[in-house]
Amino acid sequence: MAEALLNGGVDLLQLRAKNFPKRDIEKLAHELRAITAGHAVPLIINDHPEIARTVGAEGVHLGQDDMPIAEARKIVGSGSAVGKSTHSLDQAIRAFYEGADYIGFGPLFATPTKPDYPPIGLTEIGKVHGAVRIPIFCIGGIKLDNLPNVIEAGAQRVVIVSGLLQATDTAAYARAAKHLLNRKSKI
Repeated sequence: MAEALLNGGVDLLQLRAKNFPKRDIEKLAHELRAITAGHAVPLIINDHPEIARTVGAEGVHLGQDDMPIAEARKIVGSGSAVGKSTHSLDQAIRAFYEGADYIGFGPLFATPTKPDYPPIGLTEIGKVHGAVRIPIFCIGGIKLDNLPNVIEAGAQRVVIVSGLLQATDTAAYARAAKHLLNRKSKI
């Protein structure tokens, strides 16, 4: 799957393995790091800064209930990115001032990867881009069929999970999404 994603032009890969034993996450992280390094694509590890440091990942991603950004940065070092999930404009602004290098913003739509969070919709995408000066990755239920609306609402970066994982041709799906994003940035 990682090879197909990278062959499709995915710019960044995040390992999110909720409820997996830590040793299994670290093993998978080592395997993914070898693949992403071969494609010169950054690898981000979800929730585990010590694993990110150990495998030489480019960063770690934290949730709202995880350790503070400053604590994670001490573990991964100043050369690694520390990102944070945010579910509202207020959380996004807070993450910016806490020193996040980037944020995830959503879920925009209902998604099985974040079943405990109600969708926030598209209306605050433009506001969050105006409020913080770090990369913003819109996330949550984004697929090819709703991606034009997400882009029209102001998104510059997106995270797609189930659309890619369920695609018949993962690489083609990734290329199509990237085409839509690149087309918008040239308009």
